[in-house]
Amino acid sequence: MNEGQIEITIPHLFRCPISLDLFEDPVTLCTGQTYDRSSIEKWFSAGNLTCPVTMQKLRDPSVVPNHTLRHLIDQWLQLGHQFDDHGNSATIDYLASLKHTLESPQLENKLQALEKIRVLSDEYCSFRKSCFHQLNFLPLLLELVFDTHLSKYHMEFTELALSCILKLLPLVSLEPLNMIKDESKLATFLLLFEKGTISVKISLCHLIDSTSAPQIEEVCHMLGHSQKLVHEIVVLVNQGCEASKVAIKAMLALCSLQSNRENLVRGGAIDGVITYISGCETMQKNLAPLAMAIIKKLLVLESAKEALVNHPKGVETLVKMVFRVCNQECSEIAVGILSIVCGDFGRAREEAIGAGVLTQLLFLLQSQCGTKTKTKARMLLKLLRSKWIEEPKHV
Repeated sequence: MNEGQIEITIPHLFRCPISLDLFEDPVTLCTGQTYDRSSIEKWFSAGNLTCPVTMQKLRDPSVVPNHTLRHLIDQWLQLGHQFDDHGNSATIDYLASLKHTLESPQLENKLQALEKIRVLSDEYCSFRKSCFHQLNFLPLLLELVFDTHLSKYHMEFTELALSCILKLLPLVSLEPLNMIKDESKLATFLLLFEKGTISVKISLCHLIDSTSAPQIEEVCHMLGHSQKLVHEIVVLVNQGCEASKVAIKAMLALCSLQSNRENLVRGGAIDGVITYISGCETMQKNLAPLAMAIIKKLLVLESAKEALVNHPKGVETLVKMVFRVCNQECSEIAVGILSIVCGDFGRAREEAIGAGVLTQLLFLLQSQCGTKTKTKARMLLKLLRSKWIEEPKHV
């Protein structure tokens, strides 16, 4: 280290537990403990096959470079002069103390720590982001939430912890969400969704929305195969306002896996979404394209087509979405869905014509919609015309 670096108070997090000096080449053992490479290699060369801090016997003596910590130290060295002399050190120590409080048994102290974390995570700072990541806040919070027993007091803690988790998600890796694959944690997740407050359900929907990421695909698969969870989300879709918004996004995330789609149909996804769309005049119109996208994804299944046609307002609702002056995306998806069900079901064709689809399509063709939408509209008109000629008695 140079003279300028020596004058800086080194945060505890940046010191090698063996040498007590600033890390130069941090590496991590299978125990999760990090050491400076030169120090741990000396430890091993002395014949030791344990972790110096935990004294656990190492099942695997290999080391992995800790690039996150290396980057964090680099930021600290490069940006430290922009703050007060002990600014970054104080930030690290403060966050570490908050983590320690969360790990303590005192629930009241935990709540106070969560409030502070929520405030800190609101203020984006690349240095603090690295601290949150390196100190493993997200895994700890997830552990606390999905190990919490349901009680009135614990529910307050759960709501606040989930709020902090959602604020940290954009700042850190999503990998810790894989812990939900654990049988007991999955059971707690499902129980919280069933018994939790509306705030907890909304937060859990946000987590489900995150599971469409490739690195946590298995979590998405497991959640999508819970009939009870799907039913709860369907109910939430029509609760209105914020609940509807996040429930629609959660359902769309589950739809991203083909293996989930049959269970979604069995859980009433088609009925729930149709009911939602039919009420869009008084709800969030901007969510209609997402709701329509769910139907589009599910329509690869025969059971989904039947559920749509059998819904009392299924075809009629889609016809009303054909000509949307302010939403061409909805128009295109609606025309595509109607083309599928009208091609397969005579009753769907009758209902579509009775609901005024021909007029809607003609308005659409005269509008400024895109070429792709107009092409689909012409194809649907051609389909309805050909079926009308073949089956004049039905129209």
